[in-house]
Amino acid sequence: MKRIAILGSTGSIGTQALNVIRRHRDLFAVEVLCAGSNAELLARQAIEFNPNAVVIADENKYQLLRDALAHTDIKVYAGADAMTDLMDMADIDMVLAAIVGFAGLRPTLRALEKGKAVALANKETMVVAGSIVTATAARHRAPILPVDSEHSAIFQCLVGENSKIDKILLTASGGPFRGRTRDELRHVTLADALKHPNWSMGRKVTIDSASLMNKGLEVIEAKWLFGVDAKDIEVLVHPQSVVHSMVQFSDGSIKAQLGVPTMETPIQYAFSFPERIESHLPRLDFGKYHDLTFEGPDRQTFRCLDMAYSAIEQGGNMPCIMNAANEVAVQRFIDGKIGFLDIADCVERAMQTAHFIAEPTLDDLFLTDKTVRQQ
Repeated sequence: MKRIAILGSTGSIGTQALNVIRRHRDLFAVEVLCAGSNAELLARQAIEFNPNAVVIADENKYQLLRDALAHTDIKVYAGADAMTDLMDMADIDMVLAAIVGFAGLRPTLRALEKGKAVALANKETMVVAGSIVTATAARHRAPILPVDSEHSAIFQCLVGENSKIDKILLTASGGPFRGRTRDELRHVTLADALKHPNWSMGRKVTIDSASLMNKGLEVIEAKWLFGVDAKDIEVLVHPQSVVHSMVQFSDGSIKAQLGVPTMETPIQYAFSFPERIESHLPRLDFGKYHDLTFEGPDRQTFRCLDMAYSAIEQGGNMPCIMNAANEVAVQRFIDGKIGFLDIADCVERAMQTAHFIAEPTLDDLFLTDKTVRQQ
C-alpha cells in the first residue's frame, strides 16, 4: 500500500488524483490532504478518504474545517508552514505536488529533503528553482516523477533508454486562441480564455495555455527534469492533443507517447511507476483521428514562449522574475483589471526592470518572488 500526500487536493489535478485512488484503494491510500482555501470540498474529501491529517492554507478557514471534521480523528492544521512541516511524516511514501504556482516550492523541497518520492505537477517549482530542486533530489536520492502530460510522455519515452537525446519535441495544443491575430486578441474575455478545446484544467493553467506561457514554463521544467539544453527542446503545436510529446535520439529515431487527453493517465502512471495498472479510461481510437497535424507556434502573437526561452538562457533568478510577474498578471486578468495581451507586457516589463542575480540562493529566490509581486 502506497500512502500519498496530496498538495492541492481540491484543484483540478488533486481531484483527478483522488479519482485514481478511489478506483485503486487496494494499492493507494491518502495520508495527507492539503488545500488553499476550499475548506468545504477539503472536508468532504477528508470524510471520504480518512487521511491522517489535513491542512488548509487559508488560516481564516481553519475553524470551519475543524468543525466539519470534529466527529473524526483526522488532525486539522492551517497555514503554509503546517503544510511544509507535515512533509516530515514518516508514513508518507509519495507526495503529489499539485499546488499551482510558487507556493508549491517550499513543501516540495521539504518532501525531497526527507527522501520522499515526488509526483510533480507543479511546474513552477522547477521553473523557479530547478537547479536547487534537482540537486536536493539527487542528494537525498528522492525520485521526481513528472505528472504534466508532456513531461510524463517524455519520461515514458526515456524508460529503458541509454541513448543520447538529440532533441525533445514538446507538443502544445495551441490553446483556445490558436490562429488568432494580436488585433483579434485585444478584446478577448476571461470566458474566451477559459474555453480550452481539449483539456479540463484550472483557471491559471488554462490562461497560461492560452498565452503559451504554459509551454514556456514546460520548456524550462523539461530542461531540469531531463538534463537537456533549452535549445534542444522544440515546441510543436499539435491541435489534436493525441501525441503528448516525443523524443528524438542521436540516431534520428523518434519515440512518442500517445493517448486520450486526460490527466488521470499521467497521474496514475506516476503513482504506480514502474508498473502500469489497469485503467477505466477510454482507449485511443485512431479511426476518429484522420489527421494528426503539427505546426510551429506563432511566436509573434504569443510572446510569452520566447520570454521563457530568454529567461532560461539568462539563468539566475530570471525565471523566478518571469514566473512571479506572470502569476500576478494572470490574476489581474482573472480579476478583470487588465486585458489578455497585457499579461505579456507585464512579464516583459518585470524581466527588464527587476534586480537580476546570477547565482541566487533559495532565500534570494523567495525575496525575488516577493519583490516582483510588490512591483
